[in-house]
Amino acid sequence: MQRFPYLFRFPKGTFSIRKTATTSARLLFAVANVFCVTHLLFDYVGRPAMTDGPSMLPTLAARGDCIIEDRLSVRRDPVTFSRGEIVTLKSPLDPLRIVCKRIIGLPGDIICVDPTGQYAHSSEHIVVPRGHVWVAGDNLPYSRDSRMYGPVPMGLIQGRAVLKFSPDLLNYATFKTAFKGL
Repeated sequence: MQRFPYLFRFPKGTFSIRKTATTSARLLFAVANVFCVTHLLFDYVGRPAMTDGPSMLPTLAARGDCIIEDRLSVRRDPVTFSRGEIVTLKSPLDPLRIVCKRIIGLPGDIICVDPTGQYAHSSEHIVVPRGHVWVAGDNLPYSRDSRMYGPVPMGLIQGRAVLKFSPDLLNYATFKTAFKGL
């Protein structure tokens, strides 16, 4: 005799462990597929990113602007950068941090290390080595860039900034050099 028979009474044909297991497996498979597709899109095609910090003022707001970065063209042809392009890259000082900077110099260019004289004498120049770029923020007094850590290996570049928009989606802008690599 069952102790609590009323707990396990279901109308015939309405409950099946096999049906529940099949439904659960399908749901788990669908969630895994969505996760995989999202991972592939964000890591290999492009992704949105929020700005944080004053180094790219006035081009990007210190806080709150969103950018869409193109990661596909960087993976497909990693040496097609041009001066003036805004790129996202792993920080040479903190590899867990992604920074957004403008490319100032390409391999073989002669660059003034620090035109402001803040980190080096303003007459000091450097030749950007092969496989590297020189990056700087638009707001030099508040930017940690190549003036501090030197030429950046192209392998650290994650993507190109393609589009900037505000969170309310009312203001947006495309970057002129964004589509050269496509």
